Amino acid sequence: MPNIKSAAKRARTSEKSRRRNAETKSALKTLRKNLLAALAENAAPKTQDAYRAFCSALDKGVKHGIVAKNTAIRKKARAGALLRKAAAK
Repeated sequence: MPNIKSAAKRARTSEKSRRRNAETKSALKTLRKNLLAALAENAAPKTQDAYRAFCSALDKGVKHGIVAKNTAIRKKARAGALLRKAAAK
């Protein structure tokens, strides 16, 4: 237990941030799974929507400092490659 008032506040804010970050990362994983499921179904409009939602969520994660910029770029590039590969079939 922190002895100093500012340390106690920092512990509270850190916990809030940890929960918010975990929630966002979980949502990103869910969106990625939705994209992969849409790709497996070969449903073009659904796939485009899932890809757009995934990329948007990644960009928001970068903006809020939850996801590193290059990590988001890598994940978007790989998702885009899967999308192009599915469209070529």
